[in-house]
Amino acid sequence: MMTIPLFFIGFLVLIKGADFLVNGATSLAKRLNVTDLVIGLTVVAFGTSMPELFVNIFASIRGNTDIAVGNILGSNICNVFLILGISVLISPLRVKKTTVWKEIPFSLLAAVMVGILANDQLIDHQSPSVLSRIDGLVLIAFLIIFMIYIFEIARDFGEEAEIPLTKPGGLLRSLTFIVLGLASLMVGGHWIVGGAVAIAQSLGVSESLIGLTIVAVGTSLPELATSTVAAFKKNPDIAVGNIVGSNIFNIFWILGVSAVIHPLSFKPQINFDVGMTILASLILFLVMFLGKKHHLQRPEGILFLGSYIGYLVFIIRRG
Repeated sequence: MMTIPLFFIGFLVLIKGADFLVNGATSLAKRLNVTDLVIGLTVVAFGTSMPELFVNIFASIRGNTDIAVGNILGSNICNVFLILGISVLISPLRVKKTTVWKEIPFSLLAAVMVGILANDQLIDHQSPSVLSRIDGLVLIAFLIIFMIYIFEIARDFGEEAEIPLTKPGGLLRSLTFIVLGLASLMVGGHWIVGGAVAIAQSLGVSESLIGLTIVAVGTSLPELATSTVAAFKKNPDIAVGNIVGSNIFNIFWILGVSAVIHPLSFKPQINFDVGMTILASLILFLVMFLGKKHHLQRPEGILFLGSYIGYLVFIIRRG
C-alpha cells in the first residue's frame, strides 16, 4: 500500500543522498590535497549521476531491465532537450571549443555505441537484442578512456579552473557524509524501482514508459539544479559541461555496470528512444555552428524544449 508513496519519497532521499556523498567525498579529497579541477570533473560529475546509478543497480538486480534501460535513455534525452533547453532560456550559453569538438562528440559516440551493441538481432538476424556483460565491459572500457582524457585536462590546466566546491572539513564529518549518502542512495533507489513497477502495473503501461519519463526526470533533478543555477550565475562551462559529462557517465559507466550485473534486453521499439538519444547529441553538436558559432541562444532553447514535448507526446501515445 505504501509502495507508490515511497516511490516519490524515494526521489527526495535519493537526491539528498547524492548531495551528502558529493559533499563528503569533496571534503575528503580536499584533505588529501586533490586539486579542485580533478574533484569537479570526477567527484561532482559522478555525484550528479549517482541517482541514475543506484536506480539502475536495483533495477538490474531485480531483473527490471526495461526500467534500467529507460532510465538512462530517458535521462540523456531529458538532460539535453529539457534541462539544457531551460538553462539556455535563462541565459544564452557560450560553449568552449574543446567541449564542441571533443566532449559533445564523445557523448554522441556513447549513444551510437548503445545502438550498435544492443542490436544483435539487426546485425546477425538470429541472436536476441541484448546488452550483454561483455558489452557492459566494453562501455566501461570507454569510460576509462574518457577518465584518462579528463585527468589530462586536469594536468594541463592545474589549478586554473575555479569550481565552487565545499571547503575541507573534519575527517569524521567527511566519512559520515559519505556513509549517509550511500545509505540514502541505496534506500531511495530501492523505493523508486519498487514504486515504478507498482505504478506501471496499476496504470497498465509498460515499465519502459515509466523509466523513460517519471524515473528519468526524477533522477535528472541534480543535473537540473546544477545547470540552471550555473546559467543564473552566467557560468556556461558548468551548465553545459554538467549535461555533456552526465550523458557520457550515464551510458559508459551506469549502463555498463547495469549490463555487467544483469544483461539488458532491448525490445525493438526501444530503438526509437536510442535514436532520440543519438539525435539529441547530434542536434547539440550541429547547433554549435548555427547562428552565433559555439553559442547556445534562446531559439535553440525553444527548439530543445519543443523537441522534448514532442518526444513525450509520442512515447505516451505509444504506451
